[in-house]
Amino acid sequence: MGLRHYLRHSTNSTLITLDLGYNSIRDNGAQVLSEALKTNSTLTALDLEYSLIKDNGARVLSVALTYNSTLNTLCFRSNSVADNGTHALSESLKTNSTLTTLDLGNNSIGDNRAQVLSEALKNNLTLTSLDLRGDLVTPSGAQALDEALKSNSILTTLILERNSIGDNGARVLSEATPVAVSEEATTAGAPACSLQKSEIGYP
Repeated sequence: MGLRHYLRHSTNSTLITLDLGYNSIRDNGAQVLSEALKTNSTLTALDLEYSLIKDNGARVLSVALTYNSTLNTLCFRSNSVADNGTHALSESLKTNSTLTTLDLGNNSIGDNRAQVLSEALKNNLTLTSLDLRGDLVTPSGAQALDEALKSNSILTTLILERNSIGDNGARVLSEATPVAVSEEATTAGAPACSLQKSEIGYP
C-alpha cells in the first residue's frame, strides 16, 4: 500500500528509476504496482528481475502499460511468464507508445510465445531493444521473429544468447534484418539488468 500511495501522490518528480529486483513482489505486489503505474507520471525505468511474478502478475502489469505514458525501460527477467502473461504483454505492446527497452530473458518463452511476441512487433512503433536470452527459442522461433522484423524498422537490438536457434536461425536473422542480434553464449552468467541505459547492448 505504501508504494502505491507514493507513486500515485508524490509531488516530487525525481523518482525516475525504481529497482525492485529480487524482492519477492509476487502477483499480489504486481497488482499494487500496476494500479500505481496507471497514474504515475514520472517513472521511466522499472526493474522487476526475479520478483517471483507469474502469469497473473504479468497480465495486470501489461494492463498498466496501456495507461502509463512515461515508462520506457522494463526489466522482467527471470520471472515465470506463461501463455496468458505473454499474450497480455504482446497486446500491450501493440498500443503502448513509450516503452523502448524490454527484458524478458530467462522466462522460458519458447517458440509459441516467441510467435505471439513476433505478432506484436509487427505493430509496435517504439520498442528498440528486446532481450530474450535463455528463453528456449529454437530455429522456429527465430523464423517467427525474422518475419516480424521484416515489417518492423524500429527494433535495433535483439538479444538471443543462450537459446538454441542454431546456425540456421542465426543465418535467417542476420541475412534478412539490420538488427544487431546477440546469440553469443556466456559462461560467466547473465549480467544484471541495467536501468541506466536506454538500450540493452551486448553483454
